[in-house]
Amino acid sequence: MDFRSTTVLGIVRNGTAAMAADGQVTLGETILKMSAKKIRKLCGGSVLVGFSGAGADAFALVERLEEKLEAFRGNLPRASVELAREWRADKYLRELNAMLAAVDRSHALIIGGSGEVVEAPDGIVSVGSGSPYAIAAARALDRHTRMGPLKLAAESIRIACDICIYTGGEVQSEEICSK
Repeated sequence: MDFRSTTVLGIVRNGTAAMAADGQVTLGETILKMSAKKIRKLCGGSVLVGFSGAGADAFALVERLEEKLEAFRGNLPRASVELAREWRADKYLRELNAMLAAVDRSHALIIGGSGEVVEAPDGIVSVGSGSPYAIAAARALDRHTRMGPLKLAAESIRIACDICIYTGGEVQSEEICSK
């Protein structure tokens, strides 16, 4: 049976990073949970990471990203590239079924198991089943409102919840403000 869960959206604007995620977890056609926590703060709170895919796989990758962030002194792009390189090269890691979205105050990245690290040119990233809806909502809200990153991310997830059957439940959000 397939686990399907999640829409996570991260956004970086003017030195502030925010991330929001839905709380729904499904197994096949059954909703198992509506309040799953899918966002983690890493590197002393300077990096937000969200995940989609198999939960245990995602936790393993988040842990590895945290190790890379420590090794590269919080340099998110460098840590992400090293994680992707390891993920692609390691026989065990290649089998993991998850994707990560990571943001700090300057970067918004998607990290995938095929070795890709993609930095969003507009500072908006999303992973999970409702990603197309969340990104479209975020871009529209960003262009036509004055919402801050935290509110914009949360509202984009709410819109995705209205459209994607695998996205729903409580919306959680986190923010890293500029110093």
